[in-house]
Amino acid sequence: MPLVSTEFFIFLPIVVVINFLVPRKFKYVWLFVTSLFFYASIDVKSAAVLVISIAFSYGFGLLLEKSKLNSATGKASKGILAFAIVIHIAILIACKYLNFIEKTILSLSGRGEEAVNLNLLATLGVSFYMLKIIGYLIDVYRDDLIAEKNPLKVGLYVSFFPQITQGPIERAKNMLPQFNFPLTVDYDMLRDGILEIIWGYFLKLVVADRLAIYVNNVYTTPEMAVGFTTLVATVFYTFEIYTDFAGYSHIVIGISRILGIDVMENFKCPYLASSIAGFWRRWHISLSTWLRDYLYIPLGGNRKGTARKYLNIMIVFFVSGLWHGAGWTFVVWGILHGLFQVIGYVLKPVRDWCVNVFKVERNAFSHRVLKVAVTFLLVNFAWVFFRATSISEALLIIKNSFVFTPWMLADGSLFKHGLDNADFFVAIVGLIIVVVTDLVNYNGFVIRERILKQGIWIRYIIVIAAIISILVFGIWGPGYDSSAFIYQVF
Repeated sequence: MPLVSTEFFIFLPIVVVINFLVPRKFKYVWLFVTSLFFYASIDVKSAAVLVISIAFSYGFGLLLEKSKLNSATGKASKGILAFAIVIHIAILIACKYLNFIEKTILSLSGRGEEAVNLNLLATLGVSFYMLKIIGYLIDVYRDDLIAEKNPLKVGLYVSFFPQITQGPIERAKNMLPQFNFPLTVDYDMLRDGILEIIWGYFLKLVVADRLAIYVNNVYTTPEMAVGFTTLVATVFYTFEIYTDFAGYSHIVIGISRILGIDVMENFKCPYLASSIAGFWRRWHISLSTWLRDYLYIPLGGNRKGTARKYLNIMIVFFVSGLWHGAGWTFVVWGILHGLFQVIGYVLKPVRDWCVNVFKVERNAFSHRVLKVAVTFLLVNFAWVFFRATSISEALLIIKNSFVFTPWMLADGSLFKHGLDNADFFVAIVGLIIVVVTDLVNYNGFVIRERILKQGIWIRYIIVIAAIISILVFGIWGPGYDSSAFIYQVF
């Protein structure tokens, strides 16, 4: 049951209405049942893996809590935590990484063509809910959280249906208390949630899926596209993955809000960041903060010297790349982001010297624009590896992007890759709307909040116009793969 489907548009109102009618103390039961139903509707076998993972997380949580009582120091057992993490990582590897491991080993021995399919299941969202489980167990071990005694609440935390396939990767200490004392959904929360949902579907259907047509056309046959065509495809993909994933996150936040659950913000205008480190404070925030709290800081963070700090950064981004996908292109993407940050730290004295010598005003608008532009170009460069099916294909696309073909702007070449001139124009208008929205949000002008402050007739006109725009300009209908959210496969 994809989030863009007739079935989901029937399912969601039923869940919301019954959730409103169910007594407050039993809402978690209803949400857990609907979450399991939602996930099982996608794949019953994957739902079995999910249930097993929930059972393990619940049991290990109680064991960790019990070990505190039996310990002379009052601390939980490291052995239990280590064993629990190993078990859940083993499940993740079995569902996602066996093919990757096999192909890598066989390729090193020159027998890559002998690889067969070893993955037990292609389990949707397994990377997301495994991080939630591991984070929950670590929080219990650290005494940041008391192990939940109610198995249904643990199950709901892991399987909450808006988040199950693509996050955000919420923390148990933020979600579990909300299951005990869910918010009462009032008219303001309902309006705010609906606006979030509408904006999310606009980003997905109108912008991301239109850009995907062009990107897929170019990346499917990269040797057939050179110059400005390829360059446009790389920029389009940079915005495609943003609007696709941010669109999903807005939908999740909106759905959760109308169910009485507050979910963390996952994006904060990431392409307006002035550094790669700043980009990761704004992009996929739930993942970047998870890696910081549960990997970077335990590794020592920046507390053990400069060299160790750089090594820790590289380890974190290697893991980030591998988490995103079972392929060396994802690993290269992660390593590039790590290298960008390390090089940035290494060159900081040089940058400071240039600023002093040339009397550069760091807060000047032109200087900030330059930093944002450089960061965007680096991020865009790395996305090529993320999207390509192989490292050689990524290098070919990068090479083709540097071919100088300015005449393509006028000879109609851009309209031969899946988008005619009208669709291309709509894509550009959609991108302008996204960029302008991010700019005003970045400067503290939240459009959604301003809309909610308007009179009822203006609000209704805006909402109706937005829905009509999605229906008219959205990429949907016969032949459309409505399940194809990019991050759903990770």
